[in-house]
Amino acid sequence: MTAPTYGLVCLTTGPEIRFRTITLTRYRALTADQRYGTLLDLYADNTARVRRAADYCAARGIRLYRLSSSLFPMLDLQGDDTGAQVLAHLAPQLRDAGHAFQDHGIRVLMHPEQFIVLNSDRPEVRESSLRAITTHAHVMDALGLERSPWNLLLLHGGKGGRAQELQAIIPDLPESVRLRLGLENDERAYSPRDLMPVCEATGTPLVFDAHHHVVHDHLPDQDHPSVREWVLAARRTWTPPEWQVVHLSNGLDGPQDRRHSHLITHLPAAYHDVPWIEVEAKGKEEALAALGACTPVRTA
Repeated sequence: MTAPTYGLVCLTTGPEIRFRTITLTRYRALTADQRYGTLLDLYADNTARVRRAADYCAARGIRLYRLSSSLFPMLDLQGDDTGAQVLAHLAPQLRDAGHAFQDHGIRVLMHPEQFIVLNSDRPEVRESSLRAITTHAHVMDALGLERSPWNLLLLHGGKGGRAQELQAIIPDLPESVRLRLGLENDERAYSPRDLMPVCEATGTPLVFDAHHHVVHDHLPDQDHPSVREWVLAARRTWTPPEWQVVHLSNGLDGPQDRRHSHLITHLPAAYHDVPWIEVEAKGKEEALAALGACTPVRTA
Protein backbone atom coordinates (compact mmCIF):
# COMPACT_ATOMS: atom_id res chain seq x y z
CA MET A 1 0.00 0.00 0.00
CA THR A 2 1.36 3.43 -0.95
CA ALA A 3 2.02 5.74 1.98
CA PRO A 4 0.06 9.02 2.08
CA THR A 5 1.63 12.15 0.67
CA TYR A 6 1.73 14.88 3.32
CA GLY A 7 1.43 18.55 2.46
CA LEU A 8 2.94 21.76 3.81
CA VAL A 9 0.59 24.67 4.52
CA CYS A 10 1.74 28.07 3.22
CA LEU A 11 4.45 29.57 5.39
CA THR A 12 7.30 27.91 7.21
CA THR A 13 8.41 28.32 10.81
CA GLY A 14 11.87 29.22 9.54
CA PRO A 15 13.01 32.32 7.64
CA GLU A 16 13.19 30.72 4.20
CA ILE A 17 9.75 31.65 2.83
CA ARG A 18 8.07 34.66 4.38
CA PHE A 19 5.71 36.67 2.21
CA ARG A 20 5.44 40.46 2.38
CA THR A 21 2.21 42.44 2.63
CA ILE A 22 0.83 45.97 2.92
CA THR A 23 -2.14 47.35 4.84
CA LEU A 24 -5.06 49.01 3.12
CA THR A 25 -4.50 52.18 5.15
CA ARG A 26 -0.90 52.48 4.00
CA TYR A 27 -1.82 51.69 0.42
CA ARG A 28 -4.53 54.33 0.26
CA ALA A 29 -2.12 56.95 1.59
CA LEU A 30 0.03 56.53 -1.55
CA THR A 31 -0.28 58.41 -4.83
CA ALA A 32 -1.25 56.48 -7.97
CA ASP A 33 2.38 56.27 -9.11
CA GLN A 34 3.51 55.23 -5.67
CA ARG A 35 0.84 52.55 -5.55
CA TYR A 36 2.06 50.98 -8.78
CA GLY A 37 5.70 51.07 -7.71
CA THR A 38 4.97 49.71 -4.26
CA LEU A 39 2.88 46.83 -5.54
CA LEU A 40 5.39 46.06 -8.27
CA ASP A 41 8.16 45.70 -5.69
CA LEU A 42 5.98 43.68 -3.33
CA TYR A 43 4.44 41.39 -5.99
CA ALA A 44 7.81 40.75 -7.62
CA ASP A 45 9.36 39.83 -4.30
CA ASN A 46 6.50 37.52 -3.33
CA THR A 47 6.56 35.89 -6.77
CA ALA A 48 10.27 35.19 -6.32
CA ARG A 49 9.52 33.70 -2.91
CA VAL A 50 6.87 31.44 -4.45
CA ARG A 51 9.50 30.30 -6.92
CA ARG A 52 11.86 29.53 -4.03
CA ALA A 53 9.07 27.66 -2.26
CA ALA A 54 9.09 25.11 -5.07
CA ASP A 55 12.80 24.44 -4.53
CA TYR A 56 12.28 24.44 -0.76
CA CYS A 57 9.62 21.72 -1.04
CA ALA A 58 11.58 19.72 -3.60
CA ALA A 59 14.69 19.68 -1.40
CA ARG A 60 12.66 18.25 1.48
CA GLY A 61 10.63 15.74 -0.48
CA ILE A 62 7.37 17.69 0.04
CA ARG A 63 4.97 16.97 -2.83
CA LEU A 64 1.91 18.95 -1.70
CA TYR A 65 2.02 22.70 -1.00
CA ARG A 66 -0.73 25.10 0.02
CA LEU A 67 -0.11 28.42 -1.63
CA SER A 68 -0.78 31.50 0.48
CA SER A 69 -3.91 33.36 -0.56
CA SER A 70 -2.32 36.65 0.62
CA LEU A 71 0.47 36.84 -1.96
CA PHE A 72 -0.90 39.84 -3.83
CA PRO A 73 -2.66 42.30 -1.49
CA MET A 74 -4.97 44.90 -3.06
CA LEU A 75 -5.46 42.72 -6.15
CA ASP A 76 -9.23 42.47 -5.65
CA LEU A 77 -9.91 46.10 -4.72
CA GLN A 78 -13.10 47.30 -6.38
CA GLY A 79 -12.51 50.19 -8.76
CA ASP A 80 -8.70 49.94 -8.57
CA ASP A 81 -6.95 47.83 -11.21
CA THR A 82 -3.40 48.72 -10.14
CA GLY A 83 -2.80 45.23 -8.78
CA ALA A 84 -4.10 43.61 -11.96
CA GLN A 85 -1.78 45.80 -14.08
CA VAL A 86 1.21 44.81 -11.94
CA LEU A 87 0.31 41.13 -12.08
CA ALA A 88 0.06 41.30 -15.88
CA HIS A 89 3.49 42.93 -15.99
CA LEU A 90 4.90 40.00 -13.97
CA ALA A 91 3.31 37.31 -16.14
CA PRO A 92 6.63 35.67 -17.19
CA GLN A 93 7.84 35.44 -13.59
CA LEU A 94 4.51 33.96 -12.45
CA ARG A 95 4.59 31.32 -15.17
CA ASP A 96 8.16 30.43 -14.20
CA ALA A 97 7.14 30.02 -10.55
CA GLY A 98 4.21 27.80 -11.46
CA HIS A 99 6.32 25.70 -13.82
CA ALA A 100 8.85 25.14 -11.03
CA PHE A 101 6.23 23.31 -8.96
CA GLN A 102 5.15 21.28 -11.96
CA ASP A 103 8.74 20.40 -12.86
CA HIS A 104 9.29 19.12 -9.33
CA GLY A 105 6.01 17.16 -9.39
CA ILE A 106 4.55 19.20 -6.53
CA ARG A 107 0.78 19.56 -6.27
CA VAL A 108 -0.35 23.11 -5.39
CA LEU A 109 -3.60 24.01 -3.60
CA MET A 110 -5.11 27.21 -2.23
CA HIS A 111 -7.46 27.74 0.72
CA PRO A 112 -8.60 31.41 0.77
CA GLU A 113 -9.70 33.38 3.80
CA GLN A 114 -12.90 32.49 5.61
CA PHE A 115 -14.44 35.90 4.89
CA ILE A 116 -15.30 34.57 1.42
CA VAL A 117 -18.98 33.67 1.88
CA LEU A 118 -20.57 32.97 -1.48
CA ASN A 119 -23.95 32.15 0.08
CA SER A 120 -24.20 35.13 2.40
CA ASP A 121 -27.64 36.63 2.93
CA ARG A 122 -26.08 40.06 2.23
CA PRO A 123 -25.72 40.97 -1.47
CA GLU A 124 -22.62 43.11 -0.91
CA VAL A 125 -20.86 40.19 0.82
CA ARG A 126 -21.78 37.84 -2.01
CA GLU A 127 -20.43 40.36 -4.52
CA SER A 128 -17.12 40.90 -2.69
CA SER A 129 -16.75 37.16 -2.10
CA LEU A 130 -17.19 36.38 -5.78
CA ARG A 131 -14.68 39.07 -6.69
CA ALA A 132 -12.16 37.66 -4.18
CA ILE A 133 -12.49 34.01 -5.20
CA THR A 134 -12.31 34.94 -8.89
CA THR A 135 -9.12 36.89 -8.17
CA HIS A 136 -7.57 33.86 -6.46
CA ALA A 137 -8.46 31.73 -9.48
CA HIS A 138 -6.84 34.35 -11.72
CA VAL A 139 -3.62 34.01 -9.73
CA MET A 140 -3.74 30.24 -10.16
CA ASP A 141 -4.26 30.73 -13.90
CA ALA A 142 -1.31 33.12 -14.04
CA LEU A 143 0.84 30.46 -12.39
CA GLY A 144 -0.26 27.99 -15.06
CA LEU A 145 -1.97 25.71 -12.55
CA GLU A 146 -4.49 23.21 -13.88
CA ARG A 147 -8.19 24.04 -13.84
CA SER A 148 -9.18 20.92 -11.96
CA PRO A 149 -9.27 19.68 -8.34
CA TRP A 150 -5.66 18.63 -8.79
CA ASN A 151 -4.96 22.30 -8.09
CA LEU A 152 -7.77 22.69 -5.60
CA LEU A 153 -9.34 26.01 -4.63
CA LEU A 154 -10.92 25.23 -1.27
CA LEU A 155 -13.74 26.94 0.64
CA HIS A 156 -15.81 26.22 3.71
CA GLY A 157 -19.59 26.06 3.39
CA GLY A 158 -20.04 29.71 4.33
CA LYS A 159 -23.21 31.07 5.91
CA GLY A 160 -24.85 28.45 8.10
CA GLY A 161 -28.25 27.13 7.10
CA ARG A 162 -27.82 28.18 3.46
CA ALA A 163 -26.62 24.97 1.82
CA GLN A 164 -29.30 25.21 -0.86
CA GLU A 165 -28.16 28.71 -1.75
CA LEU A 166 -24.56 27.48 -2.01
CA GLN A 167 -25.68 24.60 -4.23
CA ALA A 168 -27.48 27.02 -6.53
CA ILE A 169 -24.46 29.34 -6.81
CA ILE A 170 -21.77 26.80 -7.71
CA PRO A 171 -22.90 25.96 -11.29
CA ASP A 172 -22.82 29.67 -12.21
CA LEU A 173 -19.31 30.34 -10.87
CA PRO A 174 -16.63 31.31 -13.41
CA GLU A 175 -15.01 28.23 -14.92
CA SER A 176 -11.65 29.14 -13.40
CA VAL A 177 -13.26 28.80 -9.95
CA ARG A 178 -15.81 26.06 -10.52
CA LEU A 179 -13.43 23.54 -12.08
CA ARG A 180 -11.02 23.83 -9.15
CA LEU A 181 -13.55 24.20 -6.33
CA GLY A 182 -13.63 21.99 -3.25
CA LEU A 183 -15.65 22.28 -0.03
CA GLU A 184 -14.51 21.52 3.52
CA ASN A 185 -16.54 20.77 6.65
CA ASP A 186 -16.03 23.04 9.65
CA GLU A 187 -16.54 23.00 13.43
CA ARG A 188 -19.73 25.06 13.56
CA ALA A 189 -21.84 25.67 10.46
CA TYR A 190 -21.32 22.75 8.09
CA SER A 191 -20.71 19.12 8.97
CA PRO A 192 -19.77 16.67 6.19
CA ARG A 193 -23.38 15.51 6.35
CA ASP A 194 -24.52 19.04 5.50
CA LEU A 195 -22.07 19.46 2.61
CA MET A 196 -22.39 16.04 1.01
CA PRO A 197 -25.67 16.81 -0.84
CA VAL A 198 -24.11 20.01 -2.21
CA CYS A 199 -21.01 18.15 -3.36
CA GLU A 200 -22.99 15.34 -4.96
CA ALA A 201 -25.37 17.71 -6.76
CA THR A 202 -22.65 19.96 -8.15
CA GLY A 203 -19.77 17.52 -8.71
CA THR A 204 -17.66 19.33 -6.11
CA PRO A 205 -15.13 17.26 -4.12
CA LEU A 206 -15.40 17.21 -0.33
CA VAL A 207 -12.24 17.74 1.70
CA PHE A 208 -12.88 15.95 4.97
CA ASP A 209 -11.35 17.34 8.17
CA ALA A 210 -11.52 14.85 11.06
CA HIS A 211 -10.62 17.45 13.69
CA HIS A 212 -13.48 19.73 12.61
CA HIS A 213 -15.81 16.72 12.54
CA VAL A 214 -14.89 15.69 16.09
CA VAL A 215 -15.45 19.22 17.41
CA HIS A 216 -18.71 19.71 15.51
CA ASP A 217 -20.24 16.40 16.60
CA HIS A 218 -18.71 16.38 20.12
CA LEU A 219 -16.98 13.05 19.55
CA PRO A 220 -14.38 11.56 21.91
CA ASP A 221 -11.53 11.49 19.39
CA GLN A 222 -10.56 10.99 15.74
CA ASP A 223 -10.76 7.21 16.00
CA HIS A 224 -14.56 7.33 16.19
CA PRO A 225 -16.04 4.96 13.53
CA SER A 226 -17.72 7.87 11.75
CA VAL A 227 -14.32 9.27 10.77
CA ARG A 228 -13.69 6.28 8.53
CA GLU A 229 -17.23 6.46 7.18
CA TRP A 230 -16.72 10.07 6.11
CA VAL A 231 -13.27 9.42 4.65
CA LEU A 232 -14.85 6.87 2.32
CA ALA A 233 -17.93 8.98 1.60
CA ALA A 234 -15.77 11.98 0.74
CA ARG A 235 -13.62 9.83 -1.54
CA ARG A 236 -16.66 9.13 -3.71
CA THR A 237 -16.90 12.85 -4.52
CA TRP A 238 -13.39 12.89 -6.02
CA THR A 239 -12.69 12.22 -9.69
CA PRO A 240 -10.38 10.42 -9.76
CA PRO A 241 -10.47 9.02 -6.19
CA GLU A 242 -6.65 9.05 -6.17
CA TRP A 243 -6.78 12.84 -5.93
CA GLN A 244 -8.60 12.81 -2.57
CA VAL A 245 -7.27 15.33 -0.04
CA VAL A 246 -8.06 15.36 3.69
CA HIS A 247 -6.91 17.70 6.44
CA LEU A 248 -4.98 16.53 9.48
CA SER A 249 -4.68 18.43 12.74
CA ASN A 250 -4.90 17.81 16.48
CA GLY A 251 -6.43 19.97 19.19
CA LEU A 252 -3.89 21.82 21.33
CA ASP A 253 -5.40 20.72 24.64
CA GLY A 254 -7.37 17.67 23.58
CA PRO A 255 -9.71 16.50 20.81
CA GLN A 256 -12.31 19.22 21.45
CA ASP A 257 -9.85 22.12 21.35
CA ARG A 258 -10.33 24.06 18.09
CA ARG A 259 -6.75 25.39 18.29
CA HIS A 260 -4.13 23.43 16.35
CA SER A 261 -1.25 21.75 18.14
CA HIS A 262 2.38 22.40 17.21
CA LEU A 263 3.02 18.83 16.04
CA ILE A 264 0.79 15.93 15.06
CA THR A 265 0.48 13.66 18.08
CA HIS A 266 -2.33 11.47 16.75
CA LEU A 267 -2.84 10.21 13.21
CA PRO A 268 -6.30 8.67 12.85
CA ALA A 269 -6.29 5.08 11.63
CA ALA A 270 -9.07 6.07 9.21
CA TYR A 271 -6.50 8.02 7.18
CA HIS A 272 -4.29 4.99 6.50
CA ASP A 273 -5.13 4.83 2.77
CA VAL A 274 -5.82 8.49 2.02
CA PRO A 275 -3.54 9.52 -0.85
CA TRP A 276 -3.05 13.20 0.03
CA ILE A 277 -3.01 14.70 3.54
CA GLU A 278 -2.60 18.40 4.27
CA VAL A 279 -1.01 18.84 7.69
CA GLU A 280 -2.51 21.79 9.57
CA ALA A 281 -0.13 22.05 12.52
CA LYS A 282 1.50 25.15 13.95
CA GLY A 283 4.92 23.54 13.49
CA LYS A 284 4.54 23.53 9.69
CA GLU A 285 7.59 21.69 8.25
CA GLU A 286 8.62 20.57 11.76
CA ALA A 287 5.35 18.65 11.97
CA LEU A 288 5.98 17.07 8.57
CA ALA A 289 9.50 16.06 9.60
CA ALA A 290 8.13 14.45 12.77
CA LEU A 291 5.76 12.42 10.59
CA GLY A 292 8.69 11.30 8.46
CA ALA A 293 7.25 13.26 5.55
CA CYS A 294 9.83 16.02 5.33
CA THR A 295 13.57 15.55 4.93
CA PRO A 296 15.57 18.11 6.92
CA VAL A 297 18.09 20.03 4.85
CA ARG A 298 21.41 20.55 6.59
CA THR A 299 23.35 23.73 5.97
CA ALA A 300 27.07 24.10 6.31
